[in-house]
Amino acid sequence: MTLPPIRATLYALTDRGRTREHNEDTFLVANLRDTEAIRTPQREEHEIGDRGMLYLVADGMGGAAAGELASEMAAVQIHRHMVERWTDAPLATAEGFTVFLREAVERANSELHAYATSHPDVRGMGTTATVAGVYRDRIYLAQIGDSRGYLVREGTARQLTRDQSLTQRLVEVGELTEEEAEASERRNIILQALGPEARVKVDLSSQALQRHDVLLICSDGLTSVARREDLAAVVAAEDDVQRICERLIALANERGGPDNITVVAVRFEGEGLPERASEEPGYHEFETGARPALQATAAFPSPVTPPSTPAVTPTPRRGLPTGFVLAAVGTAMALIGLAIWLSR
Repeated sequence: MTLPPIRATLYALTDRGRTREHNEDTFLVANLRDTEAIRTPQREEHEIGDRGMLYLVADGMGGAAAGELASEMAAVQIHRHMVERWTDAPLATAEGFTVFLREAVERANSELHAYATSHPDVRGMGTTATVAGVYRDRIYLAQIGDSRGYLVREGTARQLTRDQSLTQRLVEVGELTEEEAEASERRNIILQALGPEARVKVDLSSQALQRHDVLLICSDGLTSVARREDLAAVVAAEDDVQRICERLIALANERGGPDNITVVAVRFEGEGLPERASEEPGYHEFETGARPALQATAAFPSPVTPPSTPAVTPTPRRGLPTGFVLAAVGTAMALIGLAIWLSR
């Protein structure tokens, strides 16, 4: 049976920013029926085929060329796995799509970790990854780190992903407000990345689409200096996805350009999408499971980790010394423990 069409118009753009010597970000866009992927800025109009689309942003870390290598390896491996395994799957279902999506991210982590282990010159390299797969009328997002996915609908931007960062965890336990987290000096400490550890816990979420929705996937070079209201304002002012990407990157650079900046913008239309989706935009966890744990301290011990859950060490960005990061996390957790003790 032929399904009504879903049409998408996309553009992707990356920029070094104003302070970094290298651009360690990368993006990838691909029709999962094809072996070729879009890796350079270009405006593309396409229909979402029976195997779906892949949209990816990765933000590398590790210093020198290690971050660039990590983000590139992750993008290539994730795309390759989806094409090789999902494209030829005999039965295409939403459940199968998410299985292969998560597996692709896990395989990318294994490849990066093995490479870094055997090449001491890049040991410790890593990358975040926000991977959005569109299958039929839903987006499925696999998340590692703090790059982000947003959906802009009817003038409002909503975050579809959940940061795997120290400040996000402190917001969740009520120790920081969202405004305090955005201003925190610790906002760049992430709890997971692809590469540093042998195993990762992929966070999966999903979102129903409706006509005129705009998907934004971006690295923290944008979100560290722009709030979601800024993203919504740019999308409201621009119909063209290329202009959306250009204006968002210009906005980040106007505010200092402290990091590499990457944006993928996709506008969805077509009779295959409803006029009104079945759910509001936001973070909708696709499946339950253990979360990566904060670094334990005597004042704030971590719960017992189930055998199936990988232990996660906070990951430094841009080559910060590991000891510095662990000390920062330990200090934060000790302060939380002291606050809890004093409140008794």
